[in-house]
Amino acid sequence: MKKLHFKDFFWCPDLTSTAGYDTIIQYLNDGKRTCKEVEDFMKARASIEERYAKDLLSLSKKVCGHNEMNTLKRSLDVFKLQTEHVSLSHLQLAQSMREEVKKLEDFKEKQKEARKKIEQQMDALHKQKSSQFKKTMDSKKTYEQKCRDKEEADQNMNRNTNTNNTKLVEKLQSKAQQAKLNSEEADRLYQQNVITLGKIRDDWLKEHASACEIFEKQSIERITFLRNTVWTHLNQLSHQCVTSDELYEDVRRSLEQCDVQEDIEHFVNLRRTGDKPPAPVAYENFYTGLRSPTGPPPSRMPAPAVRRGPLPDPTQNNRDDDSRHSLVQDGDYSLIQY
Repeated sequence: MKKLHFKDFFWCPDLTSTAGYDTIIQYLNDGKRTCKEVEDFMKARASIEERYAKDLLSLSKKVCGHNEMNTLKRSLDVFKLQTEHVSLSHLQLAQSMREEVKKLEDFKEKQKEARKKIEQQMDALHKQKSSQFKKTMDSKKTYEQKCRDKEEADQNMNRNTNTNNTKLVEKLQSKAQQAKLNSEEADRLYQQNVITLGKIRDDWLKEHASACEIFEKQSIERITFLRNTVWTHLNQLSHQCVTSDELYEDVRRSLEQCDVQEDIEHFVNLRRTGDKPPAPVAYENFYTGLRSPTGPPPSRMPAPAVRRGPLPDPTQNNRDDDSRHSLVQDGDYSLIQY
């Protein structure tokens, strides 16, 4: 299939029209705007990556499993360390993105300078072409008017050929001769302007075709560069995913080494306080002082009353050394002294 090119499809029948050229320039301006949008997008993405990296780095410094021990503590330490490494990789990603943005900025500036020279040349040619075309059209009008004046003078002279007024005839002949000279001069100027316009047109045709080729080449370079830039951007993101997964895989391998039973036994051996439980609390009877290590608690009913001994015989009562006090432990305990 035949390729389409700018130089073959952006012409106009009107010599003074710049519609084709203006369409190409608009396309280039749209492409320039696209470059700026991609540039801004990548700058914003780099800023996001940088903020994320800094937040992730701050997070990796926070306490996580400080009081943990043994295999789980080692896994948590690896988890924090690899989180820090992930944050640093995102920071590097942000820097790589900014380097790509710098390349895009340089590319834009290079194309801008090249376009500027071509556009200045084309603008000058357009002005020259428009000016010469106007001059040519004005000379054409003058030429046509002079030709009509010559025809009118000739007709007047022919109508008065047989007149006896010699002065009138000479005057008409003089006007006809002057009109002829004027028409010939106008014809000469008109032809000269047409030739000049033809040369300017030829120069413009060459420059327009050349500008179309240059602009087409710039468009090809722009599309290729943007495509490769976005491709590189996606490769960077994919590489970041792979890097992050490799770092996370180190954490997963560490977690695989985490032994639950080993951690439990490690804690027991390190912090054990004894292997004998406390003895049960014995029950102590308030009244008897007896202790019972087991059994139900005592009843709250009052202790049974102790029978008193028989009343003493008054006849046998002497107050010398026979008086005594009974004790609680005595079977015949009594509050009455006898």
